[in-house]
Amino acid sequence: MKAFKSLILSLLVIVISGCANTAKQPQYLTYVKPGDHVPISQFVDTQGNNIDLSQSSNNKLLILFATWCHDSQRTMTLLENSNIHLSPNIDIIGIGREETVAALNTFAVEYELNFSLVADEDRAIYSQFANSGIPRLILLDADNKVVKTIIGETDNPIKEVVW
Repeated sequence: MKAFKSLILSLLVIVISGCANTAKQPQYLTYVKPGDHVPISQFVDTQGNNIDLSQSSNNKLLILFATWCHDSQRTMTLLENSNIHLSPNIDIIGIGREETVAALNTFAVEYELNFSLVADEDRAIYSQFANSGIPRLILLDADNKVVKTIIGETDNPIKEVVW
């Protein structure tokens, strides 16, 4: 019985700890702050399309996430249920941390995503923005300057997406 209680407690700690890589809550460091230029502005999406943020005069929303992370899954569901993804004045790019093209394409179908996804298999993109913690939402203005960063482990991080 004692072993069972210990197992249940361990599982509870893992579930509560969010999408960090350890049960101990890490110190989240964000390497970009409001006013900074985005550290990377060119991507290739899962469909092979080149994305150059400097070619768009829209505001941008970068979402750094992982398909296995329940906070990322919730954030994507909330985003799809909002009007943000329908705006012609906002470009959205999902960046799958340690994700393959195949995994992201499956995720896009399952979550009915209508925006570009970028595979970041080796964290080369993610590591320019933060050390840990997903999902991360990075809001950029039309000039590709950081407006706001959001760690999406709250109940509804989409409410904080305001330029």
